[in-house]
Amino acid sequence: MILVNGIPQTHIEISDRGLQYGDGLFETLTVNNGKPMFLTQHLNRLINGCQRLQLPAPDTNLLQAEIQQLCQNTKQAVLKIIITRGSGGRGYRQSDDIHSTRILSLHPFPVYPDSYAQGITARFCSTRLGLNPTLAGMKHLNRLEQVLARAEWNDDSVQEGIMLDINNRVIEGTMSNLFYRKNNQLYTADLTQSGVAGIIRGIIINHESVIEHHFTQDELLDADEVFVCNSVIGLWGIKQLTHRTFAIGHNTKQLQHWLTEQALLLQ
Repeated sequence: MILVNGIPQTHIEISDRGLQYGDGLFETLTVNNGKPMFLTQHLNRLINGCQRLQLPAPDTNLLQAEIQQLCQNTKQAVLKIIITRGSGGRGYRQSDDIHSTRILSLHPFPVYPDSYAQGITARFCSTRLGLNPTLAGMKHLNRLEQVLARAEWNDDSVQEGIMLDINNRVIEGTMSNLFYRKNNQLYTADLTQSGVAGIIRGIIINHESVIEHHFTQDELLDADEVFVCNSVIGLWGIKQLTHRTFAIGHNTKQLQHWLTEQALLLQ
């Protein structure tokens, strides 16, 4: 089912700036037993993103009512929320009278092998992330870098690609944030110039002592443990990255278990 501005339909205007220019934001949430997981955090990020883009934020009460309508009686699914700047004429200049578009869609939950929870295989991508502090951290609609990076492999034995920026600093996965542990200290990438500040990433940072910094491929390959995370997969440890094999250590398993418990408490 899809709701566009609260109305069940499957189309938007061709002139919508989300389609024309990628002018908007999106959130992707797991739905369990009719309840979107970590909804407060997702809505806070959405509102913050709207403010940064100077895009009128949707009424949260209205949005929550539409989410409830869409997700009720759903056992498990993926909810996607898209907010665009709405329709406008040709050209980059935005209208003085903005009527944003709300698109809510429900999708089947992806079926992942149970083995992924025990560790996945990843690779480094050749596609580089550009630097843009104005958009860094935001979940905006411009995702061509990730699309190109994900097109670099079709081998089902590889589950995720690790992306670097144009300065060859490790940033994130194509669909996930990345953490590594070295000498019992947890690290993740500094996202002040590129990357997406994921919801699960933020939850982990609030729970653990995490150092956000710039690091290289060599530093990552020298780690003791590595894992990726997002709102759909939860947390997957990386057991193989290029030539390097990693143990899925106690700390990664413990954090994985803790995240599962947090999601269960929300149901």
